[in-house]
Amino acid sequence: MRQAALRSPPLRVTRTAMANPYAAQYASIDLHARIEDASPHRLIQMLMEGAQQRLAQAHGAIERGDPVVKGEQIGRAIAIIGGLQGSLDIERGGELAANLDELYSYMQRRLLEANRDSSIAAIEEVANLLREVKTAWDAIPVDYHHIQPPTP
Repeated sequence: MRQAALRSPPLRVTRTAMANPYAAQYASIDLHARIEDASPHRLIQMLMEGAQQRLAQAHGAIERGDPVVKGEQIGRAIAIIGGLQGSLDIERGGELAANLDELYSYMQRRLLEANRDSSIAAIEEVANLLREVKTAWDAIPVDYHHIQPPTP
């Protein structure tokens, strides 16, 4: 067994965490509070925003030549897109949900390629696709934001 496989990744400490060790804890509590108070519509918006942030961070990591951060952020974006995909109700959503399911699968494949090839173009492609979906999602009238799906 290779020795490198046994090493854990280096601890990354942000400037905010160094300046205020409670900042990360506060941010976590704030996020949990926003999640608890969010409508189903807002939760999906938050997921899309999180994926967009991870893609921007991966883009920057590629530009800086930081493969560790690139892989972490692309992995997180893939997981978030998987969460969006998992929230789809294919039966009730019909053709729209099926198309989104295929689009999310495509985005995940492109991000795997982006990670393998350190491809900024692939990251930008996914970011643009996600931006289009988010723009449409954001255009849903407020009257529909709190509608809960019927319980089966």
